[in-house]
Amino acid sequence: MNSKTRPWLLIALVAVIAGGGYFAWQRLGATGLPPGIAGGNGRIEAVEIDVSTRIAGRLREILANEGDFVEAGQVLAQMDIEQLESRRRQAEAELKRATIGIDTANSLVTQREAEREAAAAVVAQREAQLDAAERKLARSEQLVKNFTTSQQVFDDDRASQQGAKAAVGAAKAQLAASEAGINAAKAQVIDAEASVEAAKAAISSIVSDINDSTLKAPRAGRIQYRVAEAGEVLSSGGRVLNLVDVGDVFMTFFLPTAQAGRVALGSDVRIVLDAAPQYVIPAKVSFVADVAQFTPRSVETQEERQKLMFRIKAKISPDLLKKYIQQVKTGLPGMAYVKVDPSAEWPANLAETVQ
Repeated sequence: MNSKTRPWLLIALVAVIAGGGYFAWQRLGATGLPPGIAGGNGRIEAVEIDVSTRIAGRLREILANEGDFVEAGQVLAQMDIEQLESRRRQAEAELKRATIGIDTANSLVTQREAEREAAAAVVAQREAQLDAAERKLARSEQLVKNFTTSQQVFDDDRASQQGAKAAVGAAKAQLAASEAGINAAKAQVIDAEASVEAAKAAISSIVSDINDSTLKAPRAGRIQYRVAEAGEVLSSGGRVLNLVDVGDVFMTFFLPTAQAGRVALGSDVRIVLDAAPQYVIPAKVSFVADVAQFTPRSVETQEERQKLMFRIKAKISPDLLKKYIQQVKTGLPGMAYVKVDPSAEWPANLAETVQ
């Protein structure tokens, strides 16, 4: 190396070191952060939802692929419902039979009530006959004492009175039987009505199962995984798809005690991803853990207590996510910077954010 090239090499080396230092300050935030701003490593996460079957059955088809964006209520998969349809037709037939049973039972009640009216009329007739027989017997008894009529006539009138009395008892028994028949017929009506309600409940349950056999997106998002394939037999609760709610995206990072204790809900956050360091993403603190997530082995001294790390969650605005929905990806690592002092000013490299 001659004396002419040495100064240029030194200048180039200084430029590389300076550029690397600036990049490290911008990316890692380990140095150069103004007072009132703290930073921590994190990873982009989102709410994940498993689209699963409520009942066991065969998966007939899947209508969404990995990476597809879906809307809330969109049909994602369909279970086979052939057996459920058969059960529904059977339950509907049972409903018709039970409905006819109510009409039959009501007709029987009407018949038994008519029989009771007839039995009541017979009782009245027999009581009238008994009254006439008792009057005739009383007259005969008086006449036989005066020897105005024969003993034979008296005996015949007494036999008639006893026969009329027995007829009244028989008629009353028939009336009681008719009333018991009415109660039995009404019980049949209640049983038929209960059968109708049971059939309706069975149909409602089967229809619910049929509706649940059509798997729909519970909310808008992106399909992350296809867990099952068409033709597979799944148990109750079997996973079919994994859905990521790209409207609920956040970064989780950790801060030590001294900094975490000063973070308030709603504090401004700036997120810089490793994959796109040129973009600064705005966010807000939505969660601060009330217990340390990990600690050193001993926390007996004040110095060691300062090493306790608390989990912070920074949520990205749903409106901003909608604008860049195609670029939203989970799992990306990066840095999160948060204001622990609301009056602090963002440094120049964090001041301008994605809009």
